[in-house]
Amino acid sequence: MSERWIRRDGARLRIVEAGEGAAVLFQHGLGGDAAQAEGNFPDGAGWHRLTLECRAQGQSEPGRTRPFSIAMFADDATAATEAAGMRSFVAGGVSMGAAIALRLAVTRPDLVSALVLVRPAWVAETAPGNMRAYGVAADAMLRHPRHPAAARETFAASTEARRLAEVSPDNLASLVGFFERPDLASTADLLADIAADGPGVTREAIAALRLPVLVVGNSEDHVHPLALAREIAELIPAARLVEVPAKAADKAAHQAAVRHAISGFLAALPVAPSEGILR
Repeated sequence: MSERWIRRDGARLRIVEAGEGAAVLFQHGLGGDAAQAEGNFPDGAGWHRLTLECRAQGQSEPGRTRPFSIAMFADDATAATEAAGMRSFVAGGVSMGAAIALRLAVTRPDLVSALVLVRPAWVAETAPGNMRAYGVAADAMLRHPRHPAAARETFAASTEARRLAEVSPDNLASLVGFFERPDLASTADLLADIAADGPGVTREAIAALRLPVLVVGNSEDHVHPLALAREIAELIPAARLVEVPAKAADKAAHQAAVRHAISGFLAALPVAPSEGILR
């Protein structure tokens, strides 16, 4: 594994690369980092994986440009692939990372040769209902920016938090973890902005995609409903949907199944190993 850094709009951003072979851009979810991406990507797959830690996530700086957006992160990811000399790549990611990959597939078809969408949280809409709890958490942070415990208690008392406790405790645990971050102000901006955002593409543009696509979904997940994974898979003619064990029930089994699905998908792509590109 190696790392490099790029600067975008005054923000220093971390890039992590691992493996050898054809290029894959594989992005983490909201609040995640390169380690999350690594945990969902198959070892020894014969591919060169690049993950950009998006602004205000992982070790990357938030910078001053606001609002944060999926389009911003997609542009940053493109700059990261350019810095690494990638001329064409498979685009993929988890949750927010899947939204970044989907946007790139639509807006940069010259770069994206195949698509891997793991636990998507968006199709085409902005501010989908399944992301509402992130906005509520951001509001609690803004009300108590210097008092994480008070902010966490405010969020815990909210209707959204109580609902997640009943229907998707794994999602709730992930959200509560944001209150441990040292910079609640930039974290609030991140959560509020991305929860209110979307990939910035239309269903018509998604349906017009003509490239190999893997969509991975699971049940017992309010933020990443299996219905969204099914909808995307139905929109794209060449898409394949794989349902894996719920992350909430067994994280290790879930990640193992995700890695297995991605490994099989990548192995079936028409890649010339010596050239490292898709044909």
